[in-house]
Amino acid sequence: MKHPEGKRESAKLFRATATPLSSIFGSGFLVIVPILAGVAGPYSLPAMAGISLLAYAVGSVIRYNIANVEPVLESNKILRKTLVLDRLSDIALIPAYVISVCLYIKILSSFLLSGLGPGAVLEERILTSTIVCAISVIGVTKGLKGLQKLENWAIWSTMAIIILMIAGFLFHDVRLFFGSGLHLPVFPRTGLLHALAVLGGTLICVQGFETSRYLGEEYNASMRIKSCRLSQIIAAAVYIVFIAVATPLMSFLTGPARDDALIVLAAKVSVILPLPLIAAAVLSQFSAAVADTLGGEGNIVEASRERISHRIAYVAIGIGAFVITWSASTLQTVALASRAFAFYYSLQCFVAVSVSRKIPEKTGMIILAIILLAITVFATPAG
Repeated sequence: MKHPEGKRESAKLFRATATPLSSIFGSGFLVIVPILAGVAGPYSLPAMAGISLLAYAVGSVIRYNIANVEPVLESNKILRKTLVLDRLSDIALIPAYVISVCLYIKILSSFLLSGLGPGAVLEERILTSTIVCAISVIGVTKGLKGLQKLENWAIWSTMAIIILMIAGFLFHDVRLFFGSGLHLPVFPRTGLLHALAVLGGTLICVQGFETSRYLGEEYNASMRIKSCRLSQIIAAAVYIVFIAVATPLMSFLTGPARDDALIVLAAKVSVILPLPLIAAAVLSQFSAAVADTLGGEGNIVEASRERISHRIAYVAIGIGAFVITWSASTLQTVALASRAFAFYYSLQCFVAVSVSRKIPEKTGMIILAIILLAITVFATPAG
């Protein structure tokens, strides 16, 4: 029989893991398939594994910073360069949050309007702008804390839909395997450097694990480290299985990559599957947008040392998201968000380097920072 204390710890870890996991799946589950189909084709599975490994390496730096940098920041022995780098990374997180808020709502709008076809760009931008304005107005007038309750509903509904999608795709693959045979997608005619640049632009699809670092008011360092690691392991396993069963269906995706292409594949498996997928998209993307609006608002207020009020912060995020809505497509926003988070992660690597005392450790972190800076500069949108 499990000890009551152990049950409480497990329940606490369960809750702590839900936040980063919700952010990870909110970031990219809905768009990763068409992006990989367009750049990796039959090699989408190893490409997904590579993206997951890169994300796990970055996650290890975040966990290192929870364990080693936070105590330094709270002590009197803090190095000035560590403090400056950490503050710079917090500031860098602000535009990343703004871009991701816009991305989430653009994906929501795209799935909600999927029945209008790929030409509904104007309608998508109008709907996105309307939702962005609504979130900003609610933030200014009432605050968004009450809407955070959506997070638990969002993550478990999204997980349920992912499992349903995996089961549906697997059934379709098995039926084909014993029937006419599986047909893998054609490998896209693209150069290695271009493929790497596009794959770098998918970093946002596995982003979200860093939120564990910012839950210090609710959980201790050990719990946050565990939640960060567990969320990445679960997300990587689900993504890899999902891409494995989705790859044989990628041959149905022809022409330029579409941000709502997952609905096309769902419809090939079952006429009813797109409906819960759209519902999950609306709930998960709205919840993720609220979470990142709150994160961005908090960072703006803290970075300005409260010279900027919470209300002005909400307005600033709304204006930024509105501008991006009308200046970039969904897939362009995916790459832009990846570049913003890659820059933030690179600064976190340098923060870790500033307190590390081991040469091999420093070397690995510097190499990772260089890779992330390359993504910041060269990441390319799909399509």
